[in-house]
Amino acid sequence: MRAMVISGGGSKGAFAGGVAQYLMQEQGHNYDLFLGTSTGSLLIFHLALQKIQKIKEVYTSVNQDSIFSNCPFTVQEKHGVDNIGINHFNVLKNFYKGRKTFGESYNLLELIRNTITPEEFEILKNGPKDIVVTVSNLSLNHVEYKSINDCSYDEFCEWVWISCNYTPFMSLVKKNGCEYADGGLGNMVPIEEAVKRGATTIDAIVLQTEVTHLNRMPSKNAFSLLTNMFNFMLDRIEFQNIRIGKFVANNNDAIINFYYTPTVLTTNSLIFNKKKMTKWWDSGYNFAKHKNMETSQIEPEQNEGISY
Repeated sequence: MRAMVISGGGSKGAFAGGVAQYLMQEQGHNYDLFLGTSTGSLLIFHLALQKIQKIKEVYTSVNQDSIFSNCPFTVQEKHGVDNIGINHFNVLKNFYKGRKTFGESYNLLELIRNTITPEEFEILKNGPKDIVVTVSNLSLNHVEYKSINDCSYDEFCEWVWISCNYTPFMSLVKKNGCEYADGGLGNMVPIEEAVKRGATTIDAIVLQTEVTHLNRMPSKNAFSLLTNMFNFMLDRIEFQNIRIGKFVANNNDAIINFYYTPTVLTTNSLIFNKKKMTKWWDSGYNFAKHKNMETSQIEPEQNEGISY
């Protein structure tokens, strides 16, 4: 069984889309299982349908208004660098309404429903492929994996949305008596879950560099500090997920092919820029092409025994 796993990473998901496009269209890989966390969950549905051009057009066209019904920050470009500031009015408005987060992301839920049609949902649900999204159950303190096979159309759209809700900047969702948030808070790269579901070959797209290349600038405001803290924690979670995934794969004779970003794409993945995301999609495609060309040049005897 072959699986595609796409990590969380906000706007950097455009790079993952390009990698997936190359693997599916040029390499001809046919996947039985798709697993996504956060931004990865937005991609896997249409990848499973092989509607790559559709998701590329939608994904690379989103902006802050496409995501936030109440955006808690402002974005200012200075010397070619995007900086976030606090939108005090929107934050206070959210607190006045009794919300628990700085902002709300109901526009993203509407976008998901407009992009995923009930007809497409039924095709996948009745088909042989399994599509699984990762969510964090804050009430029960564990990670949950929601399969399309266990959901209705409305439920699946909600789970995809919940998987992407980067609290406290986006909506905190109460469902089935529990509070749910971004799947990346628990599992950024669900390789272990792919192996548990029977995957023997896994193409894992990790929206982070393999080696740390980043020295973050000092925080300029409370939001900047929060995003830096969350990025630090998510990086540590991702690192542990990969280590555990490799261990489980080795013990189950599964092969993992990793696709990391070759460079730091952005220091704030909550900023969505059409020009940059289109460029990242093409970069992902070209990176996967270059990586597979290099791999194909390895002699067969040199390639034996490589699992990751």
